Amino acid sequence: MDLTEVFGSNVFNDKVMQDRLLKPVYKALRETLEKDLPLQPAVADVVANAMKDWAIERGATHYTHWFQPLTGITAEKHDSFISATDDGGIVVEFSGKQLIQGEPDASSFPSGGLRSTFEARGYTAWDCTSPAFLKTDEAGNVTLTIPTAFYSYFGEALDKKTPLLRSMKAVSEQALRVLRALGNTTSTKVTSTVGPEQEYFLVDKRFYEDRIDLMLAGRTIFGAPAPKGQELEDQYFGALKDRVSAYMHDLNIELWKMGIMSKTQHNEVAPAQFEMAPIFATTNIATDHNQLVMETMQKVALRHGLVCLLHEKPYAGINGSGKHNNWSLSTDDGINLLEPGRTPGENVQFLMCLSALIKAVDTHADILRATCAHAGNDHRLGANEAPPAIISIFMGDELTGILEKLAKGQKVSTKGAQFVKIGVDTLPVFPKDNTDRNRTSPFAFTGNKFEFRMVGSSQSIAGPNVALNTIAAEALDEIATRLEKAKNKNAEAAAIIKDIYEKHSRVIFNGNNYSAEWPKEAAKRGLPNVTNAVDALKAFVTDKSLKLFEKYHVISHKEMHSRYDIYVEAYAKQLCIESLVAIDMVKKQFIPAAAEYATFLAESITSFKAVSVPAPVQEDLLRKAAELMASAYKNLEKLEAATTKAQGIADTVKKAEAYRDKVASAMRNLRTDIDALEMIVPNDMWPVPTYAELLFKL
Repeated sequence: MDLTEVFGSNVFNDKVMQDRLLKPVYKALRETLEKDLPLQPAVADVVANAMKDWAIERGATHYTHWFQPLTGITAEKHDSFISATDDGGIVVEFSGKQLIQGEPDASSFPSGGLRSTFEARGYTAWDCTSPAFLKTDEAGNVTLTIPTAFYSYFGEALDKKTPLLRSMKAVSEQALRVLRALGNTTSTKVTSTVGPEQEYFLVDKRFYEDRIDLMLAGRTIFGAPAPKGQELEDQYFGALKDRVSAYMHDLNIELWKMGIMSKTQHNEVAPAQFEMAPIFATTNIATDHNQLVMETMQKVALRHGLVCLLHEKPYAGINGSGKHNNWSLSTDDGINLLEPGRTPGENVQFLMCLSALIKAVDTHADILRATCAHAGNDHRLGANEAPPAIISIFMGDELTGILEKLAKGQKVSTKGAQFVKIGVDTLPVFPKDNTDRNRTSPFAFTGNKFEFRMVGSSQSIAGPNVALNTIAAEALDEIATRLEKAKNKNAEAAAIIKDIYEKHSRVIFNGNNYSAEWPKEAAKRGLPNVTNAVDALKAFVTDKSLKLFEKYHVISHKEMHSRYDIYVEAYAKQLCIESLVAIDMVKKQFIPAAAEYATFLAESITSFKAVSVPAPVQEDLLRKAAELMASAYKNLEKLEAATTKAQGIADTVKKAEAYRDKVASAMRNLRTDIDALEMIVPNDMWPVPTYAELLFKL
């Protein structure tokens, strides 16, 4: 297999366009991409025809406008290339208008009040900055897939891509102002880039199908711990099992065909947990690619008799899954604005961008927290494998020391490149990074980027990056305004660093975020600690948030309120599903299984006593089983009552609060009883696969 031939073979990329488009058309399209100009209809017609011919040559019969509604997953409606002729025949065609704009039904997607059910019209618009590609299913059907934005009849964003593109424009404009003020006249565009690491679990399909909680809720609502978990730390970076390696091989091929730079794969910390990391891409393309990664992971898994679990916490008691969002800013002429260089203390451009991020994160920690708030992530944030719900920044000792000295007006001495010496002559000496890595920090500087670790594994990365781009734009805006007015740019830059460090250094924490002392210290610093999604989501509709996103034309007040309503309602719906699944499993599976075991014990006791043999073990087990069954039944009734009451609440926020406070608590109490029953009921009588089977039988 020639990887250079495989990679991008299903993408209508720049090389394909150069080969298939006339030079004037290609040049016009490149200008549209590079200068953010409108695409001319005549150019669109030529591009569409070339795209159609290319797709049909590769077996495509249909095309689709592929978009990202506020469900968190992707959507697509397929249309064939055929059109009818007057003589009853067909013609194969695909016009520029069909390429640029589609019209899916907007009434059945969540709109948070932006659209009424009877107002069905919605539009998709080609995002020409993200290349079209081919999707092939297991049966070999090929579809030309066109990345698009999705908006309403009145132009409101109904998707995750539109605000993302707006935020990219905002951060580019403000970053360029800073660069111009510092004397950079060559860069003409600044682009936010992202490399999202994706964690996931695999489970054997036959076990998955026997667990309706995994099938319907994405996680095990019940399950006693296996005798072995992750305590030996033998899974992380361990040798891949053949079955998993075969899956990863096929996954990589599918991703590479679509131009997704799947780079790294390995075992993660928990049993049956894995990670895939791509190479950086511009944020909108990285977002598109990550949606494809999740979809492809699940499709390829089924071909191997596996199921890919993307829930943040599919199993209690072991590590959950996140999505580490590695974010940076790069210019069109190849400058990474978060690259410290060998002398970071003298790199004014870097220090301005670093200061901007410190200010942005401290000012809008609540918004960043809100972007990661949903029912699945509530199980993960604050646990031992994930950052706590407190937003802080890890900078490392060297950079923190530089900022401290600059804030005090002290001279910064540059150490230059340092090297790690291992003490073994045959091993190479290698340069030391400016910072260590702190995997307990939610927002860590890792050499030339920031790693936002709070994002949940099932989430679209669009929301977190909309927030990062916009809060960075605001901070860069304020810095640019000061620099533009200053006569002495260097003196003003030093003053900016001093002011920001003095006002916002409270958000810098280089210690252990998992420690019991950190929440207490964070409280002293005045850092927010919002531990649940319902409260965290409220940050979206504060005056501060509404003004921020409106000012930079990223999300209007109306659009933001709609998103808030959608996300709160989604939280309530998810917990409602989990509650109904729990009730169903207890009634139809666990209570009957426990009753069967109790009957078996009772019959055993009777048999023993019939021959005058005492049965203390059976009697003790029967007593425990009966007590747990009685307790479970009472807790089942409480869960049913709490769920019924929550379902009847009309107000969206109050409904979500009822699920959080009453229903979730009742589910936890019920789980305690059922998990205890699992520990005493024999495996052959227990109605669902156990944690040992789910985690270790791959």
